[in-house]
Amino acid sequence: MEKRRHIAFAGVSVAMVLLTAACGSSKDNTAGSANVQPAGGSQTVGAGASASAGAVAGAGGGYEAGGDTGAAAGAAAERTGPAKQLAVKEDAKLGKFITDSKGWTLYRFDEDTPKPAKSNCNDDCATKWPAVPADDATATTGIDSAKLGSVTRSDGTKQLTLAGWPVYRFAGDDKPGDTKGQGVGGTWNALAPDGKPAGKTAATDDSLQLMVNNNAELGKIIVDGDGMTVYRFNKDSAWPMKTGCLGACLDTWKPVKAVDTTKVAGVDAAKVTSFKRPDGTKQAAFDCWLLYTFTGDKKPGDINGQGVKGTWFAVTDKGKKAGQ
Repeated sequence: MEKRRHIAFAGVSVAMVLLTAACGSSKDNTAGSANVQPAGGSQTVGAGASASAGAVAGAGGGYEAGGDTGAAAGAAAERTGPAKQLAVKEDAKLGKFITDSKGWTLYRFDEDTPKPAKSNCNDDCATKWPAVPADDATATTGIDSAKLGSVTRSDGTKQLTLAGWPVYRFAGDDKPGDTKGQGVGGTWNALAPDGKPAGKTAATDDSLQLMVNNNAELGKIIVDGDGMTVYRFNKDSAWPMKTGCLGACLDTWKPVKAVDTTKVAGVDAAKVTSFKRPDGTKQAAFDCWLLYTFTGDKKPGDINGQGVKGTWFAVTDKGKKAGQ
């Protein structure tokens, strides 16, 4: 009996160690040692909004018909034509949002990226969410014309952007003024005049501090709030968390500042933590690996730090070394 009690106690002790351990020691150790602290909440941005009536979230953020959602040929043509003069509408639920000159609601997709602008809605997705052509679009009162731009899609066509976000219509909207695309898949939202998602607080978009970019060469990699690629260093340690980039190394590789986990998108916010560096500053980490930007990257989307000296790698949306 005594032996069984001893074994049971040992099992509980091991379980407690596994539950409390995360990225090494949880204590504030001396400089260079781990000091893991949650950088905010553990919510994942973009979770949850359900599809509106007549449209149910499907794979790729699409929809499945809940009835007769077929539009007349003329309406379908309007949903694929130029936007012309944009207009600002307002209702009690969404607040201010943008329509085209015919009154069709315009949308944005959380899985796109604004820095650099890139559409990740193609093939079947693009049938359900027609891209708005870039030609002939003009701003109106309440929209900053300087925020209008364009992005080249994978098929070579030019798509309208607002504040860097590609602009779409929704095939499930039956008539001008419909907003059935709002909340579909938890990733589609009517477009506010400043490029943010309509019906959401201002803190959930342009203030993003970590997000995911679908890089043509490396796939899904993490970028900072300015769209700059972030990297991890083989000479760092994830368990326990330690930095191997000190002194002159920091002239080239800049630690990413600790982030608010309510301001990340495309990654598991629960894996975002912070690390106290020897100089007392706090550095962001993902899946226990410290994050850096590279001074050799000059613009959003650059990956010049990839593979440098065989020790620096862009970070995938799962925390792995990109390209490996």
